[in-house]
Amino acid sequence: MRLKPQQIEDFNSSRLKPLKFQLDAFSTIHGDAESLIKKVSDFRIAIPSWALGTGGTRFGRFPAGGEPAILDEKLEDVGLLRSLTGTADAISLHIPWDIPSNAFAVRQLADELGLRFDAVNSNTFQDQPGQRLSYKFGSMQHTDPGVRQQAIEHNLEVIEYGRQLGSKSITVWLADGSSFPGQLNFRNAFQNTFQSLEAVYKHLPEDWKMFIEYKAFEPNFYSMTVGDWGQSLLFASKLGSRAFTLVDLGHHLPNANIEQIVALLLMEGKLGGFHFNDSKYGDDDLTVGCINPYQLFLIFNELIAGMDERGMSHTADLGWMIDASHNLKDPLEDLIQSVDAILTAYCKALLIDQIKLNNAQRENDVVLSQELLQMAYLTDVRPLISEARRRIGAAVDPLTAYRSLKCRAELIADRGKASRATGL
Repeated sequence: MRLKPQQIEDFNSSRLKPLKFQLDAFSTIHGDAESLIKKVSDFRIAIPSWALGTGGTRFGRFPAGGEPAILDEKLEDVGLLRSLTGTADAISLHIPWDIPSNAFAVRQLADELGLRFDAVNSNTFQDQPGQRLSYKFGSMQHTDPGVRQQAIEHNLEVIEYGRQLGSKSITVWLADGSSFPGQLNFRNAFQNTFQSLEAVYKHLPEDWKMFIEYKAFEPNFYSMTVGDWGQSLLFASKLGSRAFTLVDLGHHLPNANIEQIVALLLMEGKLGGFHFNDSKYGDDDLTVGCINPYQLFLIFNELIAGMDERGMSHTADLGWMIDASHNLKDPLEDLIQSVDAILTAYCKALLIDQIKLNNAQRENDVVLSQELLQMAYLTDVRPLISEARRRIGAAVDPLTAYRSLKCRAELIADRGKASRATGL
């Protein structure tokens, strides 16, 4: 499904007058909003190919109908999100779920839709049909050098697909670890993993980055070989200047101070990017900001302060991707909500007076420090986000536009009720 610009304009037309009133009110209270609107307009977020269909749990899966069954349809869905939000302009592929049979044709379709290719993702956490050796006891950490070599070769294949599509980074997440005490020699597992990652890193194109993703638990429950940000940072530091840590918000133990982790990784120049989602108990992969929006805001506070201090671009220097997937919502509505939550947290964090905050911190003024954060957090920035969207030709209210234009019904009519997306 492709939306015409006129459909977006028609949807926006009746909403422009109240939007102007809201913007005028914001400017009266907070001053000129132009710089904020510009930064929100420039911000871009990638959509993972595996989030475009209804997610599954180990108990069941309930497809929404009209799901994208092939890569071209996934691109079309991200193109639809781009038309509605203006912000979601990239797709992140997971190999082998999304192997492009004709990279030139896929890239041509992406260009037509105004899309770019974000990081490509390797998959050594599953055995694929026809696979010679099993990853049951790990991939890059495995005691068998043959299994390790198989994992290395898969990652090199993923890089080649990404190179053909114009991607500039690879994300490596490993399910490797152990579920029982004594099962694994931790030191050997680390060394095997490092040597495997090093073999992949040596083949990385010069203008590429490697993101090393960590996770506290699952699918292994006693140890994970890349189990926390310290282990990921150690791998990235040993590999070289083009290796970075990737932070998935759901990959931490409960109550982890993710904003502090972000600050320190930025300080070390080793933060590569984000997978945004939310969680109540573990890696729940819930809609961004649905459980703890204040934490998301605090993370963006550290991001903005740290990136500005290092002279980094908010748009280009880190990888921003949503990694949310659940089995209850329309997947595209869920992604629209996640984009909204990210932009809201980002825009609110931009309101923080970092000079006043730094002064209050130096003076140990705990009350003022907290007030500066909460004043920004409690500010309604929705008019700024709507205006930013209007200026880049998107819908001022993407979720309402999606529903009023009956996008899901049209997708079902086109693809059928029983269609299912590839992935978990």
